[in-house]
Amino acid sequence: MAISLAALLGVNSLKLSKAGVAETTWHQDINWVAVTELEDPQRFLNGGELILTTGLRLKSAPEQRRFVRQVQRAGAVGIGFGVGLSHDAVPPALLAEANRWGLPVVEVPYETPFIAITKLVADAQSADHYSKLERLIAGHQILARALLTGGGLAELLKQLGSMLRTDIALTQFTAQLYNSSTATPAADSWSSFPIPTGRRDACTLWVRQPFEDTGIVGYAQNLISVELNNMVKQRQAQRALCGQVLEDVIHGALETSEAQRRLAGVGINSTRKNVVLLAVSPAHHKALGSTSVPRALEGAVAAVVGKDLVVVINDDGGAAPALARQLSDHLAEAGIHATIGIGGAYTKPNGLRWSYFEARDAAGHGLPVNEPERLSLTSLLLASEDVPLADMAHESLNPLRAFDAAHGAELMTTLESYLTNNGSVAAVAEQLTLHRNTVRYRLAQITELTGYDPSVTPDRVQLWLALAVARLSARQGK
Repeated sequence: MAISLAALLGVNSLKLSKAGVAETTWHQDINWVAVTELEDPQRFLNGGELILTTGLRLKSAPEQRRFVRQVQRAGAVGIGFGVGLSHDAVPPALLAEANRWGLPVVEVPYETPFIAITKLVADAQSADHYSKLERLIAGHQILARALLTGGGLAELLKQLGSMLRTDIALTQFTAQLYNSSTATPAADSWSSFPIPTGRRDACTLWVRQPFEDTGIVGYAQNLISVELNNMVKQRQAQRALCGQVLEDVIHGALETSEAQRRLAGVGINSTRKNVVLLAVSPAHHKALGSTSVPRALEGAVAAVVGKDLVVVINDDGGAAPALARQLSDHLAEAGIHATIGIGGAYTKPNGLRWSYFEARDAAGHGLPVNEPERLSLTSLLLASEDVPLADMAHESLNPLRAFDAAHGAELMTTLESYLTNNGSVAAVAEQLTLHRNTVRYRLAQITELTGYDPSVTPDRVQLWLALAVARLSARQGK
């Protein structure tokens, strides 16, 4: 290992003796040995050196004092003064100045060559470097073994903390994937190390100060990065598999017993109350398949259904809204701006299907987190794969859209206002700033183009349903 000035003095073969009384850097490791006869060697020093000199040019007391000040400012650990050549003993002025600044001085006898001291320090440095390299390689093996033998990230980080003798944490956006302490990592008392993955799942490794890093942290960063990429691939495959099962359940393609069996196969217990959290992000839908979820949702089943992320949770205590907010915040940290819809809590496969449609309907409200409402008849009809309700709605409204596009009219706007205002011509005229006769003329055009009279109750229901379905279809990207 590296040698200190105190240890060097203990090597009998060198016959060194303590000349000064200063103790400041007596036990500090010597980084290197610098032999100099310059009056001012400061600019050639990096700090941590033992300065060896015979004082060839240090004839006067001021020169000797100035020499001490120069090497002290450079950060030297001490001075080895060779006697028997230029000086028979260490000059008193040099000793006094060294004592003043707390710089140790040892006397090197004439029969001890400077090269012997230099070689001993170099050998100690080499042995120390070799020892550190051995420990580093052993550390690499321990971390790799912890990961490859099934311990995963938790075991790797546990071993890393043991090596560094401090607390370790791993965060991923808003989630803590691991923390060996109860303290939350903070920049003032923890060191942070980014974990690059090239994906949206980048993590930060936190190491609590103080600690000594011999290079093992950098190796741990690489291992964590590799494991994160593996986790992303596993996550994508698992979500695709779960998505196939959920799609069959949602479409009602399975008998109840078969649906229960297949749901159990992907980790969903349909005898308990399940809630669907649906994340919709048209701009980042590809990332939803691979991005992580908050730690609170790690035990839930996540799947990709269509372009959306579906998370199925067991919820008997009403925790779904809080978990949905955590999911929203977590995705936002990952740069994914999503709308979260929450379904109701139901048992059985049909209950899971119902919860999905409620969540999808809620997500259409457009808020970051949307709690479920009672499903409308429109939503239920649209949820049925057997009823081409969207096509029927488009067939009813397309004549109005085409007329508006060709003539710059506002028949669609007028119709929506008329139905919203419960068939009041006066309310429509006020809302759209039109004459009442203009409103009546437009309503007559709507009747002529669609074949449905908005003033007649059955026709009004048809047109209202068509508009409602059109809005819902637009929100769901159909």
